[in-house]
Order: sequence, then C-alpha cells, then structure tokens
Amino acid sequence: MITVLNIQHAYQDVRVLRGINLDIVSGEILCLLGPSGCGKTTLLRLIAGLEPVSQGDILINGQSVVSLPVHQRDFGFMFQDFALFPHMDVAANIAFGLKMQHISTPEQKQRVFEMLNLVNLDGFERRDVAQLSGGERQRVALARSLAPSPRLLMLDEPLGSLDASLRSELIVELRQIIKKIGLTAIYVTHDQREAFAIADRIALMNNGRIEQLAMPQTLYQRPSTVFAASFLGLDNILPVISQHGEVIETPIGKFSTLGDNAHSILLHPDGLHFALEPTAISLNVVISESVYQGEYYRIRVRHDSGVMLTFKHTPSLGSFPAVGTSIDLNISPGSVIPLAG
Repeated sequence: MITVLNIQHAYQDVRVLRGINLDIVSGEILCLLGPSGCGKTTLLRLIAGLEPVSQGDILINGQSVVSLPVHQRDFGFMFQDFALFPHMDVAANIAFGLKMQHISTPEQKQRVFEMLNLVNLDGFERRDVAQLSGGERQRVALARSLAPSPRLLMLDEPLGSLDASLRSELIVELRQIIKKIGLTAIYVTHDQREAFAIADRIALMNNGRIEQLAMPQTLYQRPSTVFAASFLGLDNILPVISQHGEVIETPIGKFSTLGDNAHSILLHPDGLHFALEPTAISLNVVISESVYQGEYYRIRVRHDSGVMLTFKHTPSLGSFPAVGTSIDLNISPGSVIPLAG
C-alpha cells in the first residue's frame, strides 16, 4: 500500500533521515521503533504530509503523494496529547472530522454510535471530555481518528502520557480494534514492549536509518547488529577476535555460528542456563549478582577473562547457588548470534 523510496531529510545542516526505503502492506501494523532523535517521528510526518519531502518519493498504491496536501491524503492521526476539544462533548469530538467532510447529520450520529461501540464507550456521547480518565480520553481520540474511515492510521506515541499498567492494557486493545476493522497503521514509539505488543513488523531506527526490519519475534530472537541487540537490552555482546569459517574466537573462547565477517557475537540470554552437568558448550563462571525480579531471577556471572554475562533463572527450575559460587553455564548452540557493527 505504501512505498517509501530513498527518503532523505535535513533540518538546516543536520541530517535526520539518511536514505529510508520501506514497503508497508495493506492491513499491516508497522511500528517505527527507536531512541529519541533517531528520525522516526520525522519519517511519520513526511508520510503524513505534515512536512514537505526534500528528497525521495512516497507512493500510496503506486501513486506519488509528495505534492498532495495533508487533508487530501485521507489519513487518520492520533498523538500523545490526544488533542481533544475541551469545549465539546465526546460525541462532538468524534464527529469533528465528519463535519469537515460535510457528512449529513444522521450519518454523523450513526457513525459516532458505531465508533463508541467499537472503543467500548457506549453511552458516553454527552460526557464532558475533561471529566474522562486518561484511558477514556485515549479511546475518544482513537474513535475520532477512525470515524472518517481513513485509509491509513498514524499514531505517534499515543500512550506516552499514560501510566505503565494502563499502557499495557490499552496497547492490546488498540491492536484488536485496528485489526478488527482491517486498517493499515504506522505506530511510532521508543518503548520496545509497546512495539512487540502491537506490531506485525518493526522497523528499528538508528541515526536516520532503518537498522533492522523484522517481525517482533525475529527482532528479539535474531537481532542483526550490535545496536539492535543493545537497544533491546541484550547485553551479552562479545567482540570477534578472529573468524575461520563458522568458528569465531572471542575473549571467552571459540564458538560455531552461521554468518561471515561478524563484527561481534551475541550470546542470547534466553539460551544461557545453569548447568547441572557441563556440556560441549559450557563455561565455568562465578555468580556475581542475583536480583529477584518476581517471575525470575536476573543473574550476572563473571568469566575468568573478566567478561560479564547476564541471563534469567526461573524459580520453578529449582534453587540457585549463592553469589560467589562457581558454576557451569550451558550455552545453547542457537543462541550464538553473529552481529554486524
């Protein structure tokens, strides 16, 4: 549905986007994920038409839209501050875009009723938006953006002003609603948990480029670069000293892995386990830290080389030796992942 071709953008002399190429499939929820300043919101605004494209092209169903005004692109928007009109009730807020389209009053009322039902706010038509909770205002903002039946929904940190527990609840509901109506959506966030919960695919951005484009499971299980692994909190990254075929030498030993010319390797924490008996791929380490996290213990261990590794230990798997104890750490073969620089 959407094709982004070699988009580059700068503010004065500062390059913000450095050659973005991207395809978004109809009915897909694509998440632009990355740290502050990586260019994700700028890319969203260029696709939306809120800023002019200086270099490159954006196609919707094969047709360039770079010269098309924002109000003619038929997109829906939802932002962090909700941007609701405080002097209007819930129904008037939802109907605002319909009035701009000169939709008849009976059709407006029917559409408002449908949207309230969709976002689970039946009976809220005459409520004052100032008296709504944060989650209810978020639902009203979503209903307003969906009421005109946009062909693309664009969401920029829409849950950023809500507390963590409410975000966790609403992100699932938001995905369900978007999928229920079969809408194409672009969702911008810096929070990987939100991205994993809502996205069909994630474009992880760094310094104006797409670092990795993948499904959430693939991004987490097989990050392709040092930045991707680090951003996701996967810290067991070791430099490659030398590589001979599939054998990679690191400061803590040699490992076999697929991939040529790796800059570093990741020992994925999900593949590290306390060993009752050492295996072919195991390390002797000393426990330096054990932190209880509720569902699991976060364990940090030190190798003789000084390298620190982190992994999780689930209490149901049995008791764990105390800090200072020497243990064998098993490494699953599939958890040795080559990384580009």
